[in-house]
Amino acid sequence: MSQRSSLFQPFRSADFRLLWSAVLVSNLGGLIQAVGAGWMMASIADSDDMVALVQTATTLPIMIFSLAAGALADSFDRRTVMLVAQSLMMTASVALAVLAIQGWITPWLLLLFTFLIGCGTALHNPSWQASMGDLVPRSDIPSAVTLNSMAFNLMRSIGPAVGGFIVASVGAAGAFALNAVSYAPLILALTRWTRRRAPSPLPRESFQLAMSAGIRFVAMSPNLVTVIGRAFLFGLGAISILALLPLVARDLVSGGAATFGILLGSFGVGAIGGAFMNTRLRERYTSEVIARGAFVAFALSAVLVSNSRQTWLTCLALLPAGASWVLALSLFNVTVQLSTPRWVVGRALSIYQTATFGGMAAGSWIWGLLADAYDPSRALIVAGGFLTVGALVGLRFAIPPLLALDLDPLDQFREPEVRLELRSRSGPIMVMVDYEIDQADVPAFLAVMADRRRVRIRDGARQWALLRDLENPGTWTETYHVPTWVEYVRHNMRRTKADAEINERLLSLHRGPGRPRVHRMIERQTVTPTDDMPIKEHPDVP
Repeated sequence: MSQRSSLFQPFRSADFRLLWSAVLVSNLGGLIQAVGAGWMMASIADSDDMVALVQTATTLPIMIFSLAAGALADSFDRRTVMLVAQSLMMTASVALAVLAIQGWITPWLLLLFTFLIGCGTALHNPSWQASMGDLVPRSDIPSAVTLNSMAFNLMRSIGPAVGGFIVASVGAAGAFALNAVSYAPLILALTRWTRRRAPSPLPRESFQLAMSAGIRFVAMSPNLVTVIGRAFLFGLGAISILALLPLVARDLVSGGAATFGILLGSFGVGAIGGAFMNTRLRERYTSEVIARGAFVAFALSAVLVSNSRQTWLTCLALLPAGASWVLALSLFNVTVQLSTPRWVVGRALSIYQTATFGGMAAGSWIWGLLADAYDPSRALIVAGGFLTVGALVGLRFAIPPLLALDLDPLDQFREPEVRLELRSRSGPIMVMVDYEIDQADVPAFLAVMADRRRVRIRDGARQWALLRDLENPGTWTETYHVPTWVEYVRHNMRRTKADAEINERLLSLHRGPGRPRVHRMIERQTVTPTDDMPIKEHPDVP
């Protein structure tokens, strides 16, 4: 089925429809709150960089806490994690509204509560993004990600304008109160969603091990490293327009809160257009061409906005910026999801979001400083130049194509029958695999073992090494360590169907009798007079 015909396929899922609709309402409230926070800061702060820091306070928590949130998304029930996150954001929004109504808000208090709401977003996002695979079939994940972007940007097209009129009519406190109410539908929808999750035969990873496993997986996946690096560059440059838009509305086009909302709405309209163009562009162009085009189009928009002094012209200039925003970020998100197996998808997405929003947080601060030192127009021109450089980076580090990898578990590993009485924490475990390789096949063998090393380390192996027997050069031994027996089992269960090709290539090169010999050994760090690990009785022994 083509991408175009499958764009709305996720709506076949009743759970996806319910949650998507609730997220739509929550996005509307969040965008109204953003207008209130941005305009209030522009009204009460003494410097331009404080206005840009509102975007920093929104995105910085995602950079700081996203990896931990990803570990929670992969280790605990994602529905529960999202409920906690939504409750946190609702509580912070209620407190912010009360303080605003009482007239007690200061610039730093506003940043504090914006930061707390950002913490809830950081906790929510990895679980929500990773839930796409729980709500829809894998073939529908690209469409689900695009629909999520469309939901946000559909509200961005009207939410900021609504927020601008609300702020102009009843003040920022009204915007904060409306945002607090907007969390209720999503909380209700999450309580009604019964997520079906296959029980794991293994105990849950510790929090520290889960985070390190996520970092290790991404570090040993070259495609993910490329995508995440480009996402960081895009976030760093593209946030310039959103961070400086209150100043654009106030200083460049001489408008008020309503004008600010209209400008944000124009950005959102462009983003909706980008969402509708998404599937057609993916059919016609490679991922790198789309990413490079998004960088360049956003750069042109930044330059046009910097030179415009008319509201209508600035609105037109913001349309390609919004389209580029959704095209780039949805492409990065889909590439990460389709390049990652389900056991680690939450952590991979969290690292992607850490890089993206880390770039946005840093960019908000940098462009704010430039606007304060010079003016918003010059800051936007510099941002346009940076985005152009980001497009040129693609000549060396191209976004990989969306490959149809089968990342379902291979499910061929069966825990071996061992003769020692092992516990789950028994270890360290050393594994050795013996191969017999003809001299003519050594180059091919080494090429395959380079892939094997990457997969082993990616899935949790440590101290991987390849040994060659000096007396029998045809004998090669692959060795690696895992901390405990349960981690050895977990390591093997993480192998995907896409990894099976590596094993098949190794078997075709092995010349010994039968399959390669596997030795599983438990290490002794000290030698004691007695052995605390008794031998199991052999089944044949009465």
